[in-house]
Amino acid sequence: MLSFYRFLFIIQLIGLVIIANPVSFADEVSSVAIEQKSYVNDIKPILDNRCVACHGCYDSPCQLKLTAFEGLERGATKHPIYDYERLKAVEPTRLFIDETTTTGWRNKEFFPVINEQNPTPEDNINNSLIARLLQLKRSHPLPVSGKLPADIKLQLDRTLQCPNQDEFDGYQKKHPLWGMPYGLPTLSQEQEATLLTWLKQGANNDTQFTLSPAASAEIKKWEDFFNGKSPEVRKSLKQQLTARYIYEHLFIGDLHFSGHPTNEFYKLVRSKTPSGQPIDELKSVRPFDDPEAIFYYRLRPITSTIVDKDHFVYQLSNNKMQRLRQLFWQPDYKVTELPGYLQDSAANPFKTFAQLPATSRYQFLLDDAQYFFSGFIKGPVCRGQAALNVIRDQFWVAFLKPHPELNQQTTRFLADNHHTLRMPASDGENIGFLEWREFNGLQQTYLKNKEVFIRNQLPAPVNLDSLWDGDGQNENALLTVFRHDDNATVIKGLLGKPPLTAWVVDYPLFERIHYLLVAGYNVYGSAGHQVTTRLYMDFLRMEAENNFLRFVPIKQRKILHDSWYEGIDLKIYNFFETPAFSSEAAPAISYQSSDYKQEFFSRLQQKIAKAGGNTDLINHCLQASCKRLNTTPEQQQTDEMMRQLANLTGDQIAALPEVSFLRVLTSNPENDLAYTLIRNRKLLNVSFIFAEKLRREPEKDTLTVVPGFLGSYPNQFFSVPKQQLSAFIEHLQHTQTDAELNLFFSQYAIRRTNPEIWQTYDWFNRKYRQQNPESAGLFDISRYQNL
Repeated sequence: MLSFYRFLFIIQLIGLVIIANPVSFADEVSSVAIEQKSYVNDIKPILDNRCVACHGCYDSPCQLKLTAFEGLERGATKHPIYDYERLKAVEPTRLFIDETTTTGWRNKEFFPVINEQNPTPEDNINNSLIARLLQLKRSHPLPVSGKLPADIKLQLDRTLQCPNQDEFDGYQKKHPLWGMPYGLPTLSQEQEATLLTWLKQGANNDTQFTLSPAASAEIKKWEDFFNGKSPEVRKSLKQQLTARYIYEHLFIGDLHFSGHPTNEFYKLVRSKTPSGQPIDELKSVRPFDDPEAIFYYRLRPITSTIVDKDHFVYQLSNNKMQRLRQLFWQPDYKVTELPGYLQDSAANPFKTFAQLPATSRYQFLLDDAQYFFSGFIKGPVCRGQAALNVIRDQFWVAFLKPHPELNQQTTRFLADNHHTLRMPASDGENIGFLEWREFNGLQQTYLKNKEVFIRNQLPAPVNLDSLWDGDGQNENALLTVFRHDDNATVIKGLLGKPPLTAWVVDYPLFERIHYLLVAGYNVYGSAGHQVTTRLYMDFLRMEAENNFLRFVPIKQRKILHDSWYEGIDLKIYNFFETPAFSSEAAPAISYQSSDYKQEFFSRLQQKIAKAGGNTDLINHCLQASCKRLNTTPEQQQTDEMMRQLANLTGDQIAALPEVSFLRVLTSNPENDLAYTLIRNRKLLNVSFIFAEKLRREPEKDTLTVVPGFLGSYPNQFFSVPKQQLSAFIEHLQHTQTDAELNLFFSQYAIRRTNPEIWQTYDWFNRKYRQQNPESAGLFDISRYQNL
């Protein structure tokens, strides 16, 4: 006999299901009522494929992070992480780190979203915000076509309501369309019924995590390595300083054991407990914060769902371990004492690690340059517009080659100049808005000293041999960075048409970017910290650009430089005029054209061959036949259409947002093709934090088309049959007015209101995992536009 509460539950499900499915509801309710739901097998797949689409990082609305059961159990809060007006830093709220108990999170003003009161089936539903938000959406669904209603706000800086249980009645009365998923179609009836059943049954967690013997063995091997207990690397001052250096660079990424399952990743952490015991992670905000006690380097398994926006992988292998020994243990040098953790010195790697060979440090970064650039680009921030508006929408990156023969001189020069290389984190959270002027003075002093050092130690003019060639095979030698408003992507090789700007990076520059934007950046920090970080990045961008100008003929440097800083009166803002671009030294490069930037990178890419990455045969086809390797005739035909699309500029691409995913439909859905369309916005300059729209030149925008996927936050999905690609391209370039936009998106786009958006989202995620099993993570659609 059914219990009274189970009877009530069936009656409740009738209200949820019967309207949409009157014929089959009885069978569905019967099976749902009997079956015990599993979080791992039934609930987590729904949360991953629907809820994590917006609730997967620091920018999760109301800090409700649903990538793990612990996030659901923690709940939500009204306190935002992103606050560019706060005068003081706030306490961090990192899942798994800053608190590990429900009581601890309640003390930090997080409130429950699942029932924590009387555990009856009825209360499990009525006291669950998750259940009430799902029911609100079912009762007030969105239209199934056209744009969203005006009440649905999508701006990232919108004021979030974050109602708790006591406030929910007023919330749903005032905002009946604000059920979950917010601004998107409802879940399927089956998904919703499964979630409600699990909630009714008490929202139990049946997660059981165990390590495989192979994983346990690798963890022990690497923890012994980092802690100086391996046979090859015994504990010493050299070992401890090296381990600290490696940790401060790898703490942010997802570590993977080469050859192990593609879904197994780890974080390198500092723990109070040694290997073999449960990890007790230090709660330090920055990797160089004072541990205040004995600690051990440990590898903590990542048990959360992998999301693309903060997922970048560093491979651990026997070859990698040997490489690290070669770089840091085998060279003949001595470490006489270990540096401390005082804020001023710990935040300055040129002081902390002055005893480590500069050439080794630089080569360590070069070996995995894309990974370290991804740290700047992704990291934990998830919303980086205040920092990312310091860079262009597209630029190419090359690196000066290391000079092992000058290792002693370089190491000494950096140690002697460590004060001029100070960064904002050295001043902690109390840094003022105007202290960037002090850093500007330090930067100018450093640049002058650097010029003297180069003139004395490397008097020969620069040429293509001055650049790192990837040691003949490392494809990290050339990179392309794409900025997409408040997020960005870095990829190996030179993608897209020649960009407006280019960077040439040396070791001190590379290291400072890491300690500015990764190791030294605090997303919970004060406005002063965040603004000064942004302004300091101006110095580093200009230095990288000026490094590139050294390879340009003397008479063209000023002309090229000024094209990057249009709209600025240099007599007033002479800050952007410096330095002098080493005007007395011409490069030893015999240019054959006036397009110096394009010729420079083309010749460099040809020179370093395999290390330059694959040639971009869609956006930059200079051959009679531009067929990508290992492609089918159907892919080659589609690529040809993509080349036509990539040639559109300005008003012809005005209808496109910054990142679009295009699904090309074929006769077999399994063979459908995926491309990413990147709209590169032209700006007069990137020299100011605010008023970016006033510096826009949309008529000069360009388009980059990439086979596969690029970007973590798609703004739009397009689904176009292969035979309609020509019409799609034609229609796009003549779409200008609101009426034309509405027609274009109605015909080709998957709008937010379209119930098929979830199936399309699933297809793109599945395709991404198939193409990039280790580097892929779930896409975030919180920036998906309402066009």
